[in-house]
Amino acid sequence: MQLQAEQLRVRRGGREVLAGIGFGVAAGEVYGLLGGNGAGKSTTLSTFLGFLAPSGGRALVAGRDVGVDIAAARRAIAYLPEAASLYEHLDARENLRYFLQLAGMRPDAGTIEAALDGVSLGADARGLALKGHSKGMRQKVAIALAMLRDAAILLLDEPTSGLDPMAIDEFHRLVRGLADAGKAILMVTHDVYGACQVADRIGLLHAGRLVAEFAAPPAGRIDTETVHRAFAARTAA
Repeated sequence: MQLQAEQLRVRRGGREVLAGIGFGVAAGEVYGLLGGNGAGKSTTLSTFLGFLAPSGGRALVAGRDVGVDIAAARRAIAYLPEAASLYEHLDARENLRYFLQLAGMRPDAGTIEAALDGVSLGADARGLALKGHSKGMRQKVAIALAMLRDAAILLLDEPTSGLDPMAIDEFHRLVRGLADAGKAILMVTHDVYGACQVADRIGLLHAGRLVAEFAAPPAGRIDTETVHRAFAARTAA
């Protein structure tokens, strides 16, 4: 497994936010962590990123305990927040070059263009400052950055929030393509339909506990209605 939570517990403000959750994400797999507000989704991501220390159990990234070697774990991860932190006054190419240079990488122009081709960012859009881009186009730039960093693991935090249906479908195709290329992807979301469209497995998180898990059948998708019923029953409780 590229990403593992082993009986992971996290306390914040005197309250146990994660109560011993366990799951893993393999290379080539999309795992959807589904839950309502306050379920513990963001806490899970923050723990894998080393921003929060477990009060019990372990968070493992590429086999490394985040609590023991944060730097090594972070090198294996590309993180895409709900609002990607890119520079508004720079265009797509400039953003990619800048952030890759910070990571000690200097890809040539052809490599950058190939990454932007891979996320289907139109040629005309590549020279525009990001302040002129839609959120969907910004997400494409962020995905291109993750591709160029060649991280083995992607953490996606509500990545389709605020996107229109066409942009959501396109984003899911990009994510699926990255998983098929061998990436391990953890996608945190409250979007039942979107999770079922793209995920190989879904874990339902409620009040800091993993209360159910669903797996896609061979050559099929996870049944949306089944997951929606389980999600609705928990969020209504």
